[in-house]
Amino acid sequence: MPQSKVIYLGIKGTVIAMDAATGQRLWATNLTGSDFVNVVLDGDNLYAATHGEIFCLDPKTGDGRWHDGLKGFGYGLVGIATENASSAALLALMEEKRRRDAAAAQSRAAATQ
Repeated sequence: MPQSKVIYLGIKGTVIAMDAATGQRLWATNLTGSDFVNVVLDGDNLYAATHGEIFCLDPKTGDGRWHDGLKGFGYGLVGIATENASSAALLALMEEKRRRDAAAAQSRAAATQ
């Protein structure tokens, strides 16, 4: 029997693995904060970035392999690109940044009125 495909979601500081055919949750791993999570699968590594930090997870279990707090770079959105990963995740990240920048500009404008 062929193995079912898995989809990986990044939401509110958590990475979730789900069976693509049934929607059954396979595992969930809480990361840092409660922010947007950029997720990229590259072979046997699942990279997840949130709150200015990057994590490498085992895509089968969600167990952490390594983590780097990226000290000194702040807490902004983190883009991930690998030799094998597509740019779809980066496009989503760019849209999230655009949305945040627009919301911040709107807040600043409201505060000066």
